[in-house]
Amino acid sequence: MKVLLVIPAIGSVYGGPSKSVLELAQALGRFGINVDIITTTANGSTSLDVPTQTWIVEKYYRIQYFAYWDFKDYKFSWSLTRWLLLHVTDYDLVHTNAIFSYPVLPAHWACWLREVPYIMTPHGMLEPWALAYKSGKKGLYFSWFEKPALQRASAIQMLASSEAKRIEPLRLKAPLVLIPNGVHPHDFEKLPNAELFYHNYPYIRDKTLIIFLGRIDPKKGIDLLSVVFAKVHQRFPQTHLVIAGPDNTGFSKTATKYFLDAGCLDAVTFTGMLTGSLKYAALAAASIYVAPSYSEGFSISVLEGMATKLPCVITTGCNFPEAAAAQAALVVDIDVDKIAEALIWCLENPEQAKVMGDRAQKLILEHYTWEQIANKLKDVYTRITNEHLARSSLQI
Repeated sequence: MKVLLVIPAIGSVYGGPSKSVLELAQALGRFGINVDIITTTANGSTSLDVPTQTWIVEKYYRIQYFAYWDFKDYKFSWSLTRWLLLHVTDYDLVHTNAIFSYPVLPAHWACWLREVPYIMTPHGMLEPWALAYKSGKKGLYFSWFEKPALQRASAIQMLASSEAKRIEPLRLKAPLVLIPNGVHPHDFEKLPNAELFYHNYPYIRDKTLIIFLGRIDPKKGIDLLSVVFAKVHQRFPQTHLVIAGPDNTGFSKTATKYFLDAGCLDAVTFTGMLTGSLKYAALAAASIYVAPSYSEGFSISVLEGMATKLPCVITTGCNFPEAAAAQAALVVDIDVDKIAEALIWCLENPEQAKVMGDRAQKLILEHYTWEQIANKLKDVYTRITNEHLARSSLQI
């Protein structure tokens, strides 16, 4: 089977969705699926320094980059459009990732024209909060372009059961398939020594660290976190908040002001994006993970926090009710007092919090690995391509 993955950008500044597509491509390739990725060179305010319009061969997949013109983050690319119209029939199925960004649109158009089946993964962009955010520029675009594409899809991948429930008001015709994101178990078998992280930030060596791991973005609830942490820090002065993540929208200045206004900026460290061993060392150094998001698709960083055995405090906006059902995390309403109470409980009850962290790792490694996710998607791909072939043979 030959599958084309389309995503507007895979620059590291875009966080989870970019990472998930690369991880998925590797996992599918291990199952023997022939996987190609096409994307643009976008990387926030810069562009990736990579060859364009030529295949770059990775271990389990190929990837091809295209130049683009950025207009209000829509990433127009005429070369990518032309390539899709010429080559989409080289594939048995196309899998697009994201909406409200131009590169996925020509993929859908090419599939309609060439009668190639496609599956769409919105990555949380159909969540009510996400649709309401900057709704002025999204409304007509969704009605004219995105909804018709969703209606004609062979399937829409939902990353969480709560995400599937929340999009019911859109009354989409395409079948929904529930397949989450995952992690690689080997990343958590033995974490790097926390000293690697402390070497870079020695002034927090003796602090009790609470870590936020994600993009510096309005939907991540950093405004809530500033007030929450001010409450927590007042009660537990030894705590220190680590905010680890990229800023691809210029939101850091606003985020910093939130903590300044809350009176706790001196106990907050913005590290920027952490990758590789340094990221895992930061998780090893942390005592608690927090995700106060208004809206998510299905956060890989939440999975990473749980897989590290950290007691995790996440909101209902993180779309992970299964974590609450398994008593593997504290899942609370999107509310300052509720988030603060959960963090304080973890600090006051370290032994019980540790048990919760142990349950968290067990849940993630048993049910949320990339091997399991790829196997489920392989079954979906096979069903869609078989149904397409059957319909095509009837029309002959």
